[in-house]
Amino acid sequence: MATSPQIRTRFKSPLHEMAVTTPTDFWNDSCALDELAYAIDNGAVGATSNPTIVGEVLTRELDRRRPRIAEIAAEHPTWGEDEVAWRVIEELAVEAAELLQPVFEREGGLKGRISIQTDPRNYRNAAALVDQALYFAQLAPNVQVKIGATRAGVEAIEELTAAGVNVNATVSFTVPQVIAVAGAVERGLRRREASGEDVSTMRPVATMMIGRLDDWLQVVAERDGVLLTPGVVSWAGIACFKHAFPIFRERGYRTRLLAAAYRSSLHWTELIGGDVVLTIPAKWQRLFNTSGIEVRPRFDEPVATEIVDELYEKLPDFRRAYELDGLAVEEFDTYGATVRTVRTFIASYHDLAATVRDVMLPDPDRR
Repeated sequence: MATSPQIRTRFKSPLHEMAVTTPTDFWNDSCALDELAYAIDNGAVGATSNPTIVGEVLTRELDRRRPRIAEIAAEHPTWGEDEVAWRVIEELAVEAAELLQPVFEREGGLKGRISIQTDPRNYRNAAALVDQALYFAQLAPNVQVKIGATRAGVEAIEELTAAGVNVNATVSFTVPQVIAVAGAVERGLRRREASGEDVSTMRPVATMMIGRLDDWLQVVAERDGVLLTPGVVSWAGIACFKHAFPIFRERGYRTRLLAAAYRSSLHWTELIGGDVVLTIPAKWQRLFNTSGIEVRPRFDEPVATEIVDELYEKLPDFRRAYELDGLAVEEFDTYGATVRTVRTFIASYHDLAATVRDVMLPDPDRR
């Protein structure tokens, strides 16, 4: 049921209305403090980051961040750009964690976390992911650690959950991936419970990067000469997300689904009302808040059968993303959307490190 105009005036914005009147939570899709403050003011209860996001924040705030980068380098004279870059990433996360701390305390530790992503270059190395995640988890009480849903990542997720780390599975696009993540989390939680440890404030999430799945399927259609009805590919990620949710409910998974990688208003409107998390970039938050779109629960409304049928019939990679057994864990690393995203995150990390290098070792040919 839609909210009446009289009641709607109580809310600061459409996103605030959604946060107050539905079970749908939203996070700020950035660790930038100004964007996070705006999001929290409009009802956000978390935030996330990745190498691309951190690089963008650092570039935008470089004049302000430059002295601290130089200070870190001076404090650690043997460190190279990698070590300094990771310290910068960690400090950005801690700043965001402090801004979210009141939410964390208000919600009894159930919300109010900042997600910090492990090194994307370690996508094949479960031990390295575990080691870095354990270190990240002690940076602040409200840190959530992002692990890519690769073959090694799924292994690491079980171990970290058993160790009490709240995880956020990322680099994930398909139903098989989020199911594998949820299964790994359950195994980890059961191991932790069996050892007498508390799991009451553990709130793991499994991200489905719905927009990046749409991107990949559009690439596949163009590459393979497949003519699709205009706009149909924009429903692919939503269809997979809505297909995964009842499976989570039926199996009693304690992992919560999270939708990411926004490309259109559909990625908001069609997910309102679900007991899920939406991680929304600041640009899209502002667009949604000034759009005049009615805040109405639509999550239980299925994607039109003809849309799913067309995607299913014409795009094998949609079938692989949609079907419960469409991908084996061994195939996660080679699925097209995974490869594209891992490559993007690694490239973004190198760009970030290069920005740090330019502060540590300025180009003498420039003044």
